[in-house]
Amino acid sequence: MAASASVVPAAVTAAVVPVLSTSGDFSNLREIKKQLLLIAGLTRERGLLHSSKWSAELAFSLPPLPLAELQPPPPITEEDAQDMDAYTLAKAYFDVKEYDRAAHFLHGCNSKKAYFLYMYSRYLSGEKKKDDETVDSLGPLEKGQVKNEALRELRVELSKKHQARELDGFGLYLYGVVLRKLDLVKEAIDVFVEATHVLPLHWGAWLELCNLITDKEMLKFLSLPDTWMKEFFLAHIYTELQLIEEALQKYQNLIDVGFSKSSYIVSQIAVAYHNIRDIDKALSIFNELRKQDPYRIENMDTFSNLLYVRSMKSELSYLAHNLCEIDKYRVETCCVIGNYYSLRSQHEKAALYFQRALKLNPRYLGAWTLMGHEYMEMKNTSAAIQAYRHAIEVNKRDYRAWYGLGQTYEILKMPFYCLYYYRRAHQLRPNDSRMLVALGECYEKLNQLVEAKKCYWRAYAVGDVEKMALVKLAKLHEQLTESEQAAQCYIKYIQDIYSCGEIVEHLEESTAFRYLAQYYFKCKLWDEASTCAQKCCAFNDTREEGKALLRQILQLRNQGETPSTEMPAPFFLPVSLSANNTPTRRVSPLNLSSVTP
Repeated sequence: MAASASVVPAAVTAAVVPVLSTSGDFSNLREIKKQLLLIAGLTRERGLLHSSKWSAELAFSLPPLPLAELQPPPPITEEDAQDMDAYTLAKAYFDVKEYDRAAHFLHGCNSKKAYFLYMYSRYLSGEKKKDDETVDSLGPLEKGQVKNEALRELRVELSKKHQARELDGFGLYLYGVVLRKLDLVKEAIDVFVEATHVLPLHWGAWLELCNLITDKEMLKFLSLPDTWMKEFFLAHIYTELQLIEEALQKYQNLIDVGFSKSSYIVSQIAVAYHNIRDIDKALSIFNELRKQDPYRIENMDTFSNLLYVRSMKSELSYLAHNLCEIDKYRVETCCVIGNYYSLRSQHEKAALYFQRALKLNPRYLGAWTLMGHEYMEMKNTSAAIQAYRHAIEVNKRDYRAWYGLGQTYEILKMPFYCLYYYRRAHQLRPNDSRMLVALGECYEKLNQLVEAKKCYWRAYAVGDVEKMALVKLAKLHEQLTESEQAAQCYIKYIQDIYSCGEIVEHLEESTAFRYLAQYYFKCKLWDEASTCAQKCCAFNDTREEGKALLRQILQLRNQGETPSTEMPAPFFLPVSLSANNTPTRRVSPLNLSSVTP
């Protein structure tokens, strides 16, 4: 094997990888394809399979290269040649997950490739042992009780190499992973940034860096290399930080420059639409993606979340059966099956499949959050809290886990705790009306009514998904005897649900008409009061009150009572409401440009 490839001195190719220029523009797609094929091979040789797959998928989306332009394999150094036998044997052991055995045969190797595989084998061996000790995903084991014992030793050894500037891009990546696992976040970020400068083609380093960035301000202060890979990184981090408009613009730019056939980009766009709850658009893209790549499993748990929200049982059942045929032991498959059972209200079975997903990968964020939801359904609040906390440990940007914790503490009647968690969820999703309504309810329970009013109005302003913010605001005005403002809120609510769109039943509609009927009656505006009272007669809970009010209005009119102009009245009901219309609702998209109060 060594004889067939050219052997060059180690000093000549201390860093084999950055032989290709990775400039920030996309003018030369052939050069980019060469770089992707090269890095796919280099990451595969080092056991970094996810990075290798990502690079290969992206390369596949670009036009094929002619034979004359195909890259030759990287030259082999003298050190590589000396370590070839040990590396080949160890890589075979590594591939069958015999990590200790691989590390044993690589001990003492000097080439950068063999040294990386030696250290990576030791790291994965420690991770495997840690996962094996964590038998029960939701058992009594708290964070920190089960640790990867190899981490401290790896840190000491890699730190010495780092100080001596002997680590290549892959070595820096592994050093950063070790630092992150030891919760040394600041040091890890610095090392990952250095890794992206030394080896900008390695997607794994960008992805690890992405997981450590908590907000846009933090992103601004990072000194990142000016390379085309940075565009993929920025699109990904914008999606994670819920900056969806910026993310979609980045992905559109990538499609325009030539990556239109990339299944990765298509799936990320679908995830972005899922994050802003544009369910129809996200479903449409996922369906198209499944036609292009029918055996794809990545992101199918997100697709199943959308089907769950729409209560599409048959489609979710088909997806679950299909993924089972492809690979029943993938975390995404287990999550899809869990969602299917949850939709059928079989919450024990759903929780079982989410636990199965976590046994396959204890760091899989979606399963922890979904399992928390299932425990909430089963009224097991302590288990739900533990599941949500695990989700936050995996990813502090998961707003669903913060929101779930808020709901759990709300059930436990602990409003101060619940306020803290809802605030955290709102910080992550400032334009999500559900977070704002939950915050408003919390402030209301704590008798901070001014703050509650701000939250409800803000929820309406950003596009109230559940159409409850105005009703809650109106009831708050009622409580504070601010009748004029309450009436205005109820009228806005009525106008909203009578606008064109999906036909939905609104539980508070009768409440709104009852209040408006009484308000107009007090204002001596008989026509408006009569219209609202007639509407009250259409609902079981307000029928008798509506009839009584109509009799009173008729009696006063017969007595010659004239409408008063002394009392102020809000703007009147639209003419269309006097007809017998069916209530409808329009769910407006979130206004992502709005500013949080």
